[in-house]
Amino acid sequence: MTTLSMEKDVHKEVKQEQQTTVEETEATRDEQTERTLKTEAENEGQRESEQAEHEVQAEHEVNEEEDAASNLAHLEAEEQSQQAGAEEQKRDAEGETEAFSVEQWQKEVEQWQQKWEEAKQQAEEHYQKYLRAQADFENFRRRTRKEKEDQAQYAAQSLVEKMLPVLDNFERALAAGKEAQQSESLIQGIEMVFKQLQQALEAEGVEVIPAVGEPFDPHVHEAVGQVESEEYEPGIVVEQLQKGYKLKDRVMRPAMVKVSS
Repeated sequence: MTTLSMEKDVHKEVKQEQQTTVEETEATRDEQTERTLKTEAENEGQRESEQAEHEVQAEHEVNEEEDAASNLAHLEAEEQSQQAGAEEQKRDAEGETEAFSVEQWQKEVEQWQQKWEEAKQQAEEHYQKYLRAQADFENFRRRTRKEKEDQAQYAAQSLVEKMLPVLDNFERALAAGKEAQQSESLIQGIEMVFKQLQQALEAEGVEVIPAVGEPFDPHVHEAVGQVESEEYEPGIVVEQLQKGYKLKDRVMRPAMVKVSS
């Protein structure tokens, strides 16, 4: 092999290597370009997806705003309708009020005043009945209490009334015995019994009503005649025909007397 041939071969190999390097470089550049394009395509897809999401969100917000505006408009319309209804009712009420004449109002007021007066009168009548019932009950209580007190105070009244004639007979017996000059011992015995009887009655509240020398009192004295007297002024008891007795403050028997004229 000659030198020229060897140079050709070397040159050919170098050229081939250069060609291979160029091809590899182009392949690498194409691969990088393809990756770049792919990355750009992916980025573009992501941007489109994000833009679509933004558009959907914006559309949703727009829909919400439109719904809010629609609801607001509906509420405003409903409020206006209510106001219109209220104004119409007010006008109707004003019309009814105007239709209700003054005479009708006066008639209504008079009816209520009449009912008030009737209720007031009934209340007054009931109050007066209550006062009368209360007074009657209080009188009944006082009367019942007085009857009980009198019953306890004058429980011996019946016995005293029966004993008064006995006292009279004792006095008559003593007087007759003294006039007939009976035995002194008998008279003393009768006087003792008489005093015991008097003491027993006095213990129960029996008292002799004063008579001779006392002003005539029709509540405790029973006048059976009048006599002229120089000793007593007119209207004074001058003689006692029968003793009178009281049980505490109640007259059991008035004194039978004669009064000076």
